[in-house]
Amino acid sequence: MSNLQDTIKADCDVEQGCEALDLIIEPKEKTLGGFSVRRSLPHAKCRSVGPWIFFDHMGPAEFDAGQGVNVRPHPHIGLATVTYLFEGEMLHRDSLGNTQAIQPGAINLMVAGKGIVHSERESDEVRNSRHRVHGLQLWLGLPQEDEDIAPAFYHYDADDIPTFTSEGVTGRVLIGEAYGCVSPVKTYSQTLYVELTIDAGAEIVLPAVAERAVYIVSGKLWAQKKDIHPGAMAVFHAADHVVLKANELTRIAIIGGESVGKRFMDWNFVSSSEAKVKAAIAAWKAGEFTKVPGDEHEFIPYPEVKK
Repeated sequence: MSNLQDTIKADCDVEQGCEALDLIIEPKEKTLGGFSVRRSLPHAKCRSVGPWIFFDHMGPAEFDAGQGVNVRPHPHIGLATVTYLFEGEMLHRDSLGNTQAIQPGAINLMVAGKGIVHSERESDEVRNSRHRVHGLQLWLGLPQEDEDIAPAFYHYDADDIPTFTSEGVTGRVLIGEAYGCVSPVKTYSQTLYVELTIDAGAEIVLPAVAERAVYIVSGKLWAQKKDIHPGAMAVFHAADHVVLKANELTRIAIIGGESVGKRFMDWNFVSSSEAKVKAAIAAWKAGEFTKVPGDEHEFIPYPEVKK
């Protein structure tokens, strides 16, 4: 895996990755409970990157008192959700009985397995004041042997996440191993998730994993002779010595790892088996999923007409 030597500036040789940029994805805007997100994955030309099958950038959004994030209880199967905030706070509740405030820098990993229900709202204290929310929410496809495991929830405080600095770059290895750091966050397959802040003019080498992509949260990046602007996701194939250079102060997220193979996805349900997805839809419609303690009275119905 990568280590701190990867941060050394390197000339980009054609045979070692100068044509490694496969695709630049422009996200689509979607409306969720009380706010909008920009969705990069899944995309028509790129359904996944490694095990990552879903990528939303929420905010930065500013809310008046009485308004805010309000995502009613909804179900998942066959995946794990990963929530990471730059600003603000969200309140997670799930059908296992977990209640957890998600704060900046922490990692929330909710493993749906054979089935879980959760809501994403805000505490009364947060909602009753003017506030901001900014962060990323991703889904991991579980390997086929883990798709039907018992649901679980893991929370890692911001102080649990390893960080590094090197020549104008500050990074956090949220999941996996890179730049000499190993994250404690549980994984089910080879998985990479890194947050970097890169000073203007600084460079870093992209970790060489099987599949990887870079999302520009803010700022502007130069890679493979192209400018990559805020909100875009650049997908790279496996090549060594791919250099990322910031044209200005830039924040990025790197995702990647080994693919878990083809997945069927309908609404919030994901599986290697289309039959299991259809069964989950029927079960949700029939009210057979366990309710969320403390949030039992509302739910999101299955969308019969997809937008």
